[in-house]
Amino acid sequence: MRISRHRSVRLGVGFLVAAASAATGTVASAVAPAPSAHVWITTADGTDKLADLGTVPFSTASTDVQTVVVDPTQTFQTMTGFGGSITDASASVLYTLPAAQRAQTMAALFSPHGGDGLDYLRQPIGGTDMVATGPYTYDDVAAGQTDYSMSQFSVAHDETQILPLLREAERLNPHLQIMASPWSPPAWMKDSGSLLSGRLIASPQIYHAYALYLLKFIEAYRAQGVDVDAITMQNEPQDRHTDTYPGTDMPSWQEAAVIEDLGPMLKAAHLHTEIFAYDHNWSEASGDVSSTPADETADIDDYPQQVLATPAAKWISGVAFHCYSGDPSAMTAFHAQYPNLKIEETECSGSESSDPANTFSDTLKWHARNLEIGSTRNWSSTVVNWDLALNADNGPHVGGCGTCTGIVTVDADGTVTENAEYYALGQLSRFVQPGAVRIGSTSFGTTGWNGEVEDVAFRNPDGQTVLVAHNENDNPQAVAVQEGAWRFTYTLPGDSVATFVWNADLAGPHPLRQVDPSGWTATADPSGPTNSCCTGDVAANAVDADASTRFSTGEGQAPGQYLQVDFGQRVHARQVVFDTGGSTGDYPRSYEVQTSTDGTHWSTAVADGVGTGQFATANLSGAPVRYVRITLTATDANDWWSVADVRAYTS
Repeated sequence: MRISRHRSVRLGVGFLVAAASAATGTVASAVAPAPSAHVWITTADGTDKLADLGTVPFSTASTDVQTVVVDPTQTFQTMTGFGGSITDASASVLYTLPAAQRAQTMAALFSPHGGDGLDYLRQPIGGTDMVATGPYTYDDVAAGQTDYSMSQFSVAHDETQILPLLREAERLNPHLQIMASPWSPPAWMKDSGSLLSGRLIASPQIYHAYALYLLKFIEAYRAQGVDVDAITMQNEPQDRHTDTYPGTDMPSWQEAAVIEDLGPMLKAAHLHTEIFAYDHNWSEASGDVSSTPADETADIDDYPQQVLATPAAKWISGVAFHCYSGDPSAMTAFHAQYPNLKIEETECSGSESSDPANTFSDTLKWHARNLEIGSTRNWSSTVVNWDLALNADNGPHVGGCGTCTGIVTVDADGTVTENAEYYALGQLSRFVQPGAVRIGSTSFGTTGWNGEVEDVAFRNPDGQTVLVAHNENDNPQAVAVQEGAWRFTYTLPGDSVATFVWNADLAGPHPLRQVDPSGWTATADPSGPTNSCCTGDVAANAVDADASTRFSTGEGQAPGQYLQVDFGQRVHARQVVFDTGGSTGDYPRSYEVQTSTDGTHWSTAVADGVGTGQFATANLSGAPVRYVRITLTATDANDWWSVADVRAYTS
């Protein structure tokens, strides 16, 4: 169990009943204190950095503040961990520190007792662009020579710095997991004869040799006391522009061929290392698309799917993504295709801003939206940055990235500075325990910035609930958070990331359970706005499980306007909620709600509903219904009617 240094006090909800003396036979009851959430905040201006700002109490009072609904009955992926990479550059920088200070820095990164509690590392197999000297692999031989038996294989390069740091990280955090990824096979396996660019020689003998090379790496690390939990075949296999640092163009059919050899090798060696496919961007970068060879065109924005269409699929546990092109929604699209495969975000570097004074602010905001919240809301079980530590010149490096920033920076005088990545990761890693499950929470913000609060929620194995929220505005913004009948209101500072933690089970012993909206459809009259500002506000947005989109009338409210939802099958609904989302003023002034099993014969569930705020709720009997329709019954020429999210609940 991970213990945060700011662990909030466990609270309960309900009544405490104490027996009085047997002589009187009286019973006294006392109401337990209201539950509360503990708050930690980081602001983009650096005023607060994982600052403990105390607690905020829950209450059952109503509120007119935009409300995030947390629903622990709705569950998604199980979380694996958060972290970065101990690259060759990171190791060399950390080893410039005196031993005591290096140990202190490692504790600040990995310890769950006072540090960030990082528990996931993506480790390079051999050299990358982030190296102190030059590129290398573990089986480099003289030009013209080969080593199919791996007789010259050795991880001696890593024994001085990298492996000791990995062992120290695991000592600090026993939950640590490691994924390993190569930037290049040994040069003798490639048609370029170089670690730079080129691809594997198209030969079954080479594919087998490369699989054996990867197996030897896993076994060698294990012999050094470091277990490799997962592996990919190639870092960024569609990046064909690595002319200054190790890289390999590996088409999907070559990756599949290597996996087909490696899978049986791992099984025969009784190793439980998982294989992940792809390890590249959310969508293929335009430069990679334009440079695609004729034999790889099928891989364009379809690379992992191509690998999974081969016999290699039987050995694959999941797919790894990077952040440098596209957006996190690509992971949700992939999950819809392959719901049983794991998804991990395995690399995303911070970058120095054009004005270095803005780097902390720019990095915190982008990472909060796209990684800490955006990736986890889109099915990633990890959030992984790139370099763990770099020097003040964003190095050392040979080619590649000259503006990449580390989770920490080590200056020449030995000063260690925690960067925005450290605090952004910490807003998750200090509070979301290994094995936590992402749970339902309505989120009105977007990765592209729409000015609304974006959030994600988790339930820890010990019952804690964790909500991470990002105020994308420069100005403070109030938000309410609700679970069950309990809610609190909190004003988030401008450009801030906040973590709220509470221990109480607020949903009660028999909570209604949200119905999966997959396959729902909707129709409306009017069908949407004609105003050019909002023609995208169509009925389908009300049932897309995305509260940042909406249906709206585009005109003043009038009797007869309706939104009709088809659940696609009969549902024993006990409650249906129509949520205005960010458009809290667009609630229905008055309305009726009807239900139907066939779309022809209707029963009235709410005859004279009066809207007062964000939620219009219809309580139903639990009898099976397939259709629900909300119809306006009053005029308000000045205000539109909007629905961002429709939720149905069953017993």
